[in-house]
Amino acid sequence: MTKQRILIQFDTDPQASVFDAVVAVDAGVDHLLQYSNVKPEQVRDLVHGAMYTRGPQDLRSTAIFVGGSNVAHGEQIFAIAQEAMFDPFRVSVMLDCNGSNSTAAAAVLSASRHLTLEGSTALVLAATGPVGQRICRILANEKCKVYVSSRSMERSEETVERLRELGVDTSRLVAISANDEAWVAKSLAESEMVFACGAAGVRLLHGEQLAVASKLKVAIDLNAVPPLGVDGIGLTDKGVERNGRYDYGALGVGGLKMKIHKASVAALFESNGKRLDCQEMLGVGRDILAKEMP
Repeated sequence: MTKQRILIQFDTDPQASVFDAVVAVDAGVDHLLQYSNVKPEQVRDLVHGAMYTRGPQDLRSTAIFVGGSNVAHGEQIFAIAQEAMFDPFRVSVMLDCNGSNSTAAAAVLSASRHLTLEGSTALVLAATGPVGQRICRILANEKCKVYVSSRSMERSEETVERLRELGVDTSRLVAISANDEAWVAKSLAESEMVFACGAAGVRLLHGEQLAVASKLKVAIDLNAVPPLGVDGIGLTDKGVERNGRYDYGALGVGGLKMKIHKASVAALFESNGKRLDCQEMLGVGRDILAKEMP
């Protein structure tokens, strides 16, 4: 008899995310167990509770989702959860704090509709935030050259170093400061893609700058709060062609993001050994797009 699907939600916030709970239900979870304000020292015992209540043959029907608004804390919880397991007592685990992994995957896949990623050059604005870091990570793994931009050169360099520590080949990553006009102009002149990943209501790229970006094929703005992050891109733009490039707004990327989120949750129950981070969600998204192709 097949066991019912149980998803255990580890959330680092005082209240577990309603958004993530609704997506879990829509993804076909039978029972959702929510734990909020989860601390690192609590994780091992919680994971062992998931591991030992079902036999190894039934553990594919139990999975863990790590969420919350603090991505650094979520990454710590994600790592500890995996360390607490051992064969054959494993359950699948997924990390998507603040939707950063699914959003990054959806943004990169949206760009890939219009160009070949490998060998291309990208500028990632506000690259030191959760989504920006993951876009840089995915693009580096896809063998793109990436300009890693932040207002602080120090933070840009720290982001490159952090990605190196995670095992990413950072030889194609170039840390730059958004305050250095010469470097911004150089990166825009060379880039086929630009991703704006800044805070709500912060304009990162002006129309005059876009006008001289002659190689730009795709511009993606992930800010959903006016003023938007890139001049001239609409919130609902989804591959809108302007001046030889394809534009995407936050809601234009959001549809694919939601599909990736739900499909990733469902994929957790395919086996008891899955580990879903940003790169794995990129694969989930690629499968979605392949099925949608005529």
